[in-house]
Amino acid sequence: MASNLRPVLAYIVIYVKDVAKSVTFYEKAFGFSVRRLDKSHRWGELESGQSTIAFTPLHQHETDEVTGSVQTAAGSHGERQPVEVCFAFSDVDAAYKVCIHICAFTLNGAVSVSEPEEKEWGQKVGYVRDINGIVVRMGSHVQSPKHD
Repeated sequence: MASNLRPVLAYIVIYVKDVAKSVTFYEKAFGFSVRRLDKSHRWGELESGQSTIAFTPLHQHETDEVTGSVQTAAGSHGERQPVEVCFAFSDVDAAYKVCIHICAFTLNGAVSVSEPEEKEWGQKVGYVRDINGIVVRMGSHVQSPKHD
């Protein structure tokens, strides 16, 4: 039975310690435009094409009571958050350098994980960790595999 449903990914919601700082980090480090940051700093949104990146506090009674509390990694060596954010760039090296420069000098807490390198699947990828400990993959658009 074929479905007529054609969902569109509307939002990615990231639960964070500080909404305003997270919005500012993503705006400065990756060049996103801020769509909204409410006065209470309990909700922030970034323009990111067809889908919106949204930030909200780790704990809030409206969602905790309905869907449960947010679980996060303990933060020990080798652990990471249970989500990875991936952004595509036409020039990964330039985007990575801008992000690392911003992170190093203006947004304490963000760190380089791995410099961009070519991957076997035809993508250049680098990684940073944001101010919430979330791994952010910075990659080129995936290229079609070459056939001999």
